[in-house]
Amino acid sequence: MITEIAQIDIHPGQEEEFEEAVAQALPFFLAADGCHGLDLHRSVENPSRYRLMVRWDTVEHHTVTFRSSAGFARWRALAGPHFAAPPQVEHVYSVLAP
Repeated sequence: MITEIAQIDIHPGQEEEFEEAVAQALPFFLAADGCHGLDLHRSVENPSRYRLMVRWDTVEHHTVTFRSSAGFARWRALAGPHFAAPPQVEHVYSVLAP
């Protein structure tokens, strides 16, 4: 299992709209091949910063399969207008989980 971590900075004042856009896009992620769900976290210190954490079978399920899908295009159409900068994305795997 791979976790995609996307740090997303939103235009200040658009936090509620962004959260609603992610909620609307949730079905596109859940329908994607290899996706096992997601969590959205909001920064306490910087309330316009979020971390979207998506669980995938493999990196390729995210970078190839999902990114070339209509669901990805719809996600970006919903959420993209709120981005203050392009998301910073990395993929991690667990090495210790108590």
